[in-house]
Amino acid sequence: MAVRKILQYGDKALMTPCEKVEKIDKQILKLIKDMQDTLYNCDGIGLAAPQIGVLKRVILIDLRDDDFEPIILINPEIIEAEGKEISIEGCLSYVGYEGEVERPKKVKVRGITPEGRIVEYTAEGLLARAFCHEIDHLDGIMYIDRTQKVYKIED
Repeated sequence: MAVRKILQYGDKALMTPCEKVEKIDKQILKLIKDMQDTLYNCDGIGLAAPQIGVLKRVILIDLRDDDFEPIILINPEIIEAEGKEISIEGCLSYVGYEGEVERPKKVKVRGITPEGRIVEYTAEGLLARAFCHEIDHLDGIMYIDRTQKVYKIED
């Protein structure tokens, strides 16, 4: 399919809440393929559709671990959250910076697979943080909207 340009901080699309996907059709499946091609062309672990300019509620997470199957979710939502922890996050839409963000320690997420099945994931640690980060993108929120400190990454 296609490696798409990742929009950068300041682009209006990144601040716009996304529309729910009403039907999994060829357009949505092409979007998912483009998201995969785009994510695997860079170093990130997650990508949300608005980051490539498509205002639909679709996320892709791949922790890039041999024991981890990539997760693609349509219309994902956090249905439970517990605890709090602060950790450093970065974003493909804000290259060269990181920030301290408080997120839930554990989340339960529900969404729809590309095959149309409703699934739930219970996640902790990096996966929980990735779910929160990518779902925030669908609501027009970037991690820098949630941080007190942003750091420039030194090469």
